Amino acid sequence: MVGTDTSRRPIGSVDYRLARQRTLAAFRSGEATRSEVCDAQSELLRNARECGHPTGERCPICDDADVVECTYVFGPRLPAAGRCIVTAADYERIQRRRGQFTEYEVEVCPSCGWNHLLRSRPVRPLH
Repeated sequence: MVGTDTSRRPIGSVDYRLARQRTLAAFRSGEATRSEVCDAQSELLRNARECGHPTGERCPICDDADVVECTYVFGPRLPAAGRCIVTAADYERIQRRRGQFTEYEVEVCPSCGWNHLLRSRPVRPLH
């Protein structure tokens, strides 16, 4: 994670752990197929390979690679697909901008394409 401290969750934060657990349970029970849960788009896979932050955790689907986290920010005057945040400096530049921005952290396996939204939260401005 590039952004804020997770020990203090800002108002408006959403944690998607329960949805992740449900998706994994559905896959393990056969209710969901691998192609349904390993459906990362090419841009997300490219960002995961090039600028994802290692987690040290194995992929819960393929167990062949470690998952990485990619952070995206959406808001005024940003591309429609959001901005992939790579460094703390990138994040601070967003914090200095005017407007309301939302950060989304996504877990991605660059090997099999597993991906899941982990959390979302408002970006706290620096000004």
